[in-house]
Amino acid sequence: MKLKEEVARAVAQFGFSRTTWIQAKVIPPALEGRDVIGEAPTGSGKTLAFAIPIAERLNGSNNVQALVVTPTRELALQVSGVLARTMRYMGVRVATVYGGVAIEPQIRELRSAGVVVGTPGRLLDHLRRGTLRLDRVKVLVLDEADRMLDMGFIEDVRRIIKRTPGSRQTLLFSATIPPQVKHLARRFMRNHVHIRSRGDKPEIEECFIEVREGEKFQLLLALLERERPSSAIVFCNTKQMASILAANLRRHVSAAAIHGDMTQAKREHVMRRFRAGELRILVATDVAARGIDIPRVSHVFNYDIPSSADDYTHRIGRTARGGARGKAFCLLAPSQHDSMRRVHRSFPHIARRDFEAELSRYPALDPRQGRLRKRRGPGFSRRRGDGRRW
Repeated sequence: MKLKEEVARAVAQFGFSRTTWIQAKVIPPALEGRDVIGEAPTGSGKTLAFAIPIAERLNGSNNVQALVVTPTRELALQVSGVLARTMRYMGVRVATVYGGVAIEPQIRELRSAGVVVGTPGRLLDHLRRGTLRLDRVKVLVLDEADRMLDMGFIEDVRRIIKRTPGSRQTLLFSATIPPQVKHLARRFMRNHVHIRSRGDKPEIEECFIEVREGEKFQLLLALLERERPSSAIVFCNTKQMASILAANLRRHVSAAAIHGDMTQAKREHVMRRFRAGELRILVATDVAARGIDIPRVSHVFNYDIPSSADDYTHRIGRTARGGARGKAFCLLAPSQHDSMRRVHRSFPHIARRDFEAELSRYPALDPRQGRLRKRRGPGFSRRRGDGRRW
């Protein structure tokens, strides 16, 4: 690729022996300055596919020369780490900005940053305050663009793009490219090349198991005992269910929950423990499904069936990363057959499996464990009229 000496030296320290399919296809036109859409499954190496072109375009200026927009705080932190490693010998600072934390340290970080990675809301906040200028941006990256669409950020993204120079290079990456993202590309990209991955398809064994509503937790415990995953993610549709399920699982395995109601510091703490192997099971809402690189996840369990095929795609993409194999299970209760039908239309290869284990050997879910306590307000007493507590 004829990279700069500093970039080639840093990339060599990642320890890769070859590029992934998407990297081999995206990096050459991106190095030529072309606008690129990279459409590839999760875990295929998209982050390094834009980190290398960014590093090649930067010079020693302290102005913000590259901007990466991500949908979530977790993904912003992950991307920042890859960019910092790619530019470790260039003397370029990478600033990470996202909501839920104090803004003053970010303002100080932005003063000397050459690259900024951030979520749409906090980026707009800095633009309104005048603590971030984008008039010198050479490369703009929209990472997980379909997720930003799902989360309602598309108008924020448009506002951010309009603050960048028209001469910039734009790189857009995602696992899926829905029509609205295509419209965004036509509006803000020039003569772009659209690269769709046909290689590096992850090897995932997918199946669903039908179970009665009240026996879902027992089935999960039975599957964990049979499969003995090295590390696994269990997905729930609601924050409350994730908290309750994690609390019950902790009686049997090392587990913790991660969802949007947790503080950023708590979420980062849980993710560090999971990556370090201190936690065997991560119970998550879809906040952890998109773009987060968690190595060595051997199994994904859909405790609740996702509402769309795209959500299913990103959930199971947490396993079989980097060429490894993985397994994905759907625990299908009668109330979620409609959701499963939507998923199955796009993934007809998902096999039905019967589980013969005697589920009565395993404890049922305790619905009281982890239930969020109702807050008492004016007019509420500690005890009800019949003497029982609320």
